[in-house]
Amino acid sequence: MARYTGPTCKIARKFGEPIFGPDRALDKKNYGPGQHGNTRRRGKKSEYAVQLQEKQKAKYTYGILEKQFSNLFKKALRQKGITGEILLQLCETRLDNVVYRLGISPTRRAARQMVTHKHIVVNENITNIPSYALKVGDIISVREKSKSLEMVGASLAATAYESNWLEWNSDTMTGKVLALPEREQIPENIKEQLIVELYSK
Repeated sequence: MARYTGPTCKIARKFGEPIFGPDRALDKKNYGPGQHGNTRRRGKKSEYAVQLQEKQKAKYTYGILEKQFSNLFKKALRQKGITGEILLQLCETRLDNVVYRLGISPTRRAARQMVTHKHIVVNENITNIPSYALKVGDIISVREKSKSLEMVGASLAATAYESNWLEWNSDTMTGKVLALPEREQIPENIKEQLIVELYSK
């Protein structure tokens, strides 16, 4: 199961945004990584460079590699509506992302691990596929024997749950997909139109 396992601080500094969550290194060194990270590059970035950077940011944010991301774009292209927004919807409704959004895990990486280690149940079935596409009405819950996990309790206690498209019941540790997220309900700073333009070349 392919995924990015490299350094996160370096990537966050590259984009100048805490895409993997709160980052002390980014707060201290708010410039690009490497020997020449603090020196400004001369010249303006090309249109292609800006589009590519936006695509890479989206991929790193959701923990998706190129082939899978390309397939998601093709799927979004076939659906009716604004392609960029549908692409983000497909990324948001992945099981690992929803586990993170519900506050069950502190990061998307941790959410992915929880799913692969069979701690998450979807519609009463144990599901260990992080890319599993959730639909409206699906019920996500923490497996009974995993409810006592220290990480789950700490994450839920630290997360101020806010979402209009997801519902969370803290007593039963179950969540429900109420609707597909609208663009304004997705907090990520991603310019999806640039990704569409890049793939449309």
